[in-house]
Amino acid sequence: MEEIKMRKNFGAKPYTYPQPVYIVAAYDEDGTPDAMNAAWGGISDDTQISMCLSPGHKTVKNILARKAFTVSMADAAHVVACDYVGVESGNKVKNKFEKAGFHAVKSEFVDAPLIEELPMAVECRLVSYDAQSCRMVGEIVNVSADESVLGENGKIDPAKLDPIVFDPVNMAYLKLGEKVGNAFKDGLALK
Repeated sequence: MEEIKMRKNFGAKPYTYPQPVYIVAAYDEDGTPDAMNAAWGGISDDTQISMCLSPGHKTVKNILARKAFTVSMADAAHVVACDYVGVESGNKVKNKFEKAGFHAVKSEFVDAPLIEELPMAVECRLVSYDAQSCRMVGEIVNVSADESVLGENGKIDPAKLDPIVFDPVNMAYLKLGEKVGNAFKDGLALK
């Protein structure tokens, strides 16, 4: 006799795994870099990224003014700084970026800062923002990665990047694990 497995219902919650931890950065009106932590987002087209960012954030106001932003991948080495830019408001603390220990380098492609300490970033031009739904869409103009996170093949090596993900159920940050398969290949065995 087959055992019946029970599922627990949690209701309507923002629970998906994994949720990336994005550090979104922009310059303010006087050129001061600002950053915030954002977990609700992802790739929405070959050259677009979408995120849910509420309009009250200083970083959102900066993006709307400058029409550009960068999205760095938070990593295990900088988890404290990455969490700090999520729990502190740029509306209250002008030098939040600096207090996090971050250093800005201007992107060659968009009017926004790259974060020197975070070795991978997506550089974006603002496509649209809907304050009602909080949906921000950016056109990916460039992806840059520090050579320290590249593998022998010249591509980004996740083990060297050591990105973290957000666990919304347990309010935690997790490191990515080991490789378990080959995308667009392993499933071919069932065709």
